[in-house]
Amino acid sequence: MPETPTSSNSSQRLRPVSSHQNPLLKDLRGVYAHGTLTEDGCYAIEGVRLMEEAIRSGVQFRAVFFSDSAAGVMERLLQQIGRKVDALLVPAKLFKDVVTSEAPQGVAALVYAKRTSLADVLEDGQPPLLVVAAGLQDPGNLGTILRSAEAFGAGGVLLGEGTVSVYNPKTVRATAGSIFRMPALPVKLSEAIPLLRESGVRLFATSSHKGTSLEQAQFTGPAAFFIGNEGAGLPREFGQQMDEFLAIPHAQTVESLNAGIAASIILYETARQRRTSEKFQLDDGRVKTSRTSVSAPHKR
Repeated sequence: MPETPTSSNSSQRLRPVSSHQNPLLKDLRGVYAHGTLTEDGCYAIEGVRLMEEAIRSGVQFRAVFFSDSAAGVMERLLQQIGRKVDALLVPAKLFKDVVTSEAPQGVAALVYAKRTSLADVLEDGQPPLLVVAAGLQDPGNLGTILRSAEAFGAGGVLLGEGTVSVYNPKTVRATAGSIFRMPALPVKLSEAIPLLRESGVRLFATSSHKGTSLEQAQFTGPAAFFIGNEGAGLPREFGQQMDEFLAIPHAQTVESLNAGIAASIILYETARQRRTSEKFQLDDGRVKTSRTSVSAPHKR
């Protein structure tokens, strides 16, 4: 009779846990409840696809949790996760009580967040391209921005005051794995703006009613795009420090665009302009084509 997945050598690592008071389960529950890092710098991921993305991206795992109803994926995932990682087997009802998704797949993990600084982000990519979230509240919007930032070659996402946590479970899911590769760091905007200016970064913000049409704006130089709160927009004190406001042409019957969509459109246009600019730059009489794709995964 063939072995079941839970009888293999890999699955023997599983440690049965049935108490809400287990320290690792308490950490997992806390992250889901508050969207913050654990004391040792971990956040939560859930689902087979995100687990596979984390493994592929070289993320360091603290602990992995399997519902006892997820036997079909235990063996395969455990073989790819380092043996030093705690592996817990949790009753299905307890697992469902801890995680937040409506239809859990029976797999979750605590993974270590990568540390980075604004100086690191500014040095990553020439010329620098950043997105600055200034008071975004919707986790789906922030997740979309991280995903688009990676897709279109940004160097990082800065998280200003009042912005939803990048470790909010809904944000993490919305990134579709980009959180593992795209630097995202909290900043104080009053301190970050002078540093951006010192680095020669031009500051852009979006506007629903006025500004340079996206078709006429130039993004080939160092740029940072400020995306304000979904309802209130960019705070006046920071809006006054912008170099240029951008308007995305759209039907007048639509008052404004979703913040995540607006950021994605601007990032796409920036990538298009930079790709075109690099293609036609002459180097010793030859066409320079060193960057052939803007959608390659971000490398740390």
